[in-house]
Amino acid sequence: MYELKDNEKITPVMIYTDDALYHGKLITRKIVRVNIFLRTEGAPTYMRLHEAQVISPGSTTRTKKFDEVFVPLKAIACFHTAPNVEIDLDYEAGEGNRRMVPVTAILNSFFLNCTTRISTQTELSSALDVTRMEWLSLYDAKITNPYLPQLNIQIPMLIARPERIVLGIMN
Repeated sequence: MYELKDNEKITPVMIYTDDALYHGKLITRKIVRVNIFLRTEGAPTYMRLHEAQVISPGSTTRTKKFDEVFVPLKAIACFHTAPNVEIDLDYEAGEGNRRMVPVTAILNSFFLNCTTRISTQTELSSALDVTRMEWLSLYDAKITNPYLPQLNIQIPMLIARPERIVLGIMN
């Protein structure tokens, strides 16, 4: 059992890879904004989750519990804090010249109905072509999976690797 230090905190998080969902407790320094942690220089090579559950959805969904798992940072496609964890968003609400665009992010069998924030002067396709970001912020997400009908996650923000997800727009 890990003993928490005075300058550390525990945050429940969820990590999505191409083939599984990982839910566990991430230990970081108290000053870390966990929801954008992977964007920082302090992001580890492996995300160490304590009391972790691994869910592999598919025609035969498998679930396994571990005391700890180590998920390679390069394998992570999406990341967010667990529902009901208070976070600060990564933008100012009153910021002008920006708008929210509704999208559905698709990662394997996970569907993330959400919004992304882009310039009022451009379309999503142009914004994705021009911006060479490692992590894309997605907001007000509702996450579902047809193989996990009980899964219905609603979160204020997540980050995703744009090259690992498919973005769909419905009019």
